[in-house]
Amino acid sequence: MTRDAGSVAWRLLGDATEHYWLVQRMAKACDIDPAAAAARGDLSAECWADMVNTCRSCDWVEGCQRWLDRQDSEGDATPPVACINAERLRVLAERQTG
Repeated sequence: MTRDAGSVAWRLLGDATEHYWLVQRMAKACDIDPAAAAARGDLSAECWADMVNTCRSCDWVEGCQRWLDRQDSEGDATPPVACINAERLRVLAERQTG
């Protein structure tokens, strides 16, 4: 089977539970409270599930884990550029503080 130049190689999705906790830790590191965001109407269950599934397709897992290990005690970080959910996290953080 051949691929054309514009296609992307298939990649298995990562473990849903592991990536749920990565997104949860990333939110915490960025001082985002997903439950409060949901209560305000800023974060639907579908959006949260999509963030987790997006994370499952990311190939920066080891870098993410290292970054999170350095941030766990801070709670006010900006999502790293390498995070594929960074923009969504930035929006949630802005809505939470704004």
